[in-house]
Amino acid sequence: MRTEQLEYIAAVTRLGSLRRAAEELHLSQPALSESVRNLERELGLDLLERKRSGATISDEGRELLPHIIEVIEAVDRLRRAAGDEQRAGGMVRLGTVNTATVPLLIPTVQEFRARHPTTQVEVVGAQQDDIHRGLLEGGFDLGLVNQLTGDDAPPSFETVELLRGRPVVCVRPDSALARLDRVGAADLLTEPLIVMRAGYVMHRYVHRLLDGRSPSFSYSTDGAEMGKLMVAEGLGATVLPDFSVRGDPLERHGAITWRPLAADTPEVLLVLQRRQPGLVPRAARDLHALLVGRAEEVRAKRAS
Repeated sequence: MRTEQLEYIAAVTRLGSLRRAAEELHLSQPALSESVRNLERELGLDLLERKRSGATISDEGRELLPHIIEVIEAVDRLRRAAGDEQRAGGMVRLGTVNTATVPLLIPTVQEFRARHPTTQVEVVGAQQDDIHRGLLEGGFDLGLVNQLTGDDAPPSFETVELLRGRPVVCVRPDSALARLDRVGAADLLTEPLIVMRAGYVMHRYVHRLLDGRSPSFSYSTDGAEMGKLMVAEGLGATVLPDFSVRGDPLERHGAITWRPLAADTPEVLLVLQRRQPGLVPRAARDLHALLVGRAEEVRAKRAS
């Protein structure tokens, strides 16, 4: 049972509609309905009566409503009393598709650690769908995911754009592709290609770029960091957002480099997502603010 599930019940009761409650809470109606049903299954009773005209609290739910309100008010009092202090042993969980780790995530975690020495940060590499599911279910406090321009941001989350760039080809400096000024889709077919697994935005982009054609050999991996390591070890080339390669230690030390694509490429956006700010722990809100601030610094540095 999660506090936000109780807040969902209170909102549906007050507004008399799952749709109106979902709009107020900035959730999709299916996500709200599923969360309420999960709570009902856990309690073993129907809290709502669902009709075509809307949803109203059931008799059983009405008996529990005073207790639900009491818990919500108690949690609100606890949040206010806690203020800016975090209890020892607290944890912030962040799901990431492992992109822009070096210029953005690592410096931010270092700064957060200095400000919150007793709060642990758990960084979990995952695919985009898993991150979204974790945010909805409370397994993650924050999520870092990629989007292509034109993609719709899920309405269930608050989404903030951090960085944007173009897909580039990441190769070793001694690769034949590194001798090209720009790399075309046909050029990618001549070398082993390291492709992100299905579920990553760059997997979708590469398949669109190749238009059904197959490279001479391909690997499949999770996340940009492993892809760059495989490139550095001479296993092939990969396609990543430029903000994932530029300034990386492997690039600074000459183990990898990058070339632009010859195709007219869409922009790749790195976005930060969270549930409603009021449902996110204070430490997670602080980490969110630090990530946004650090992204502004990265953008300013690249513009200068």
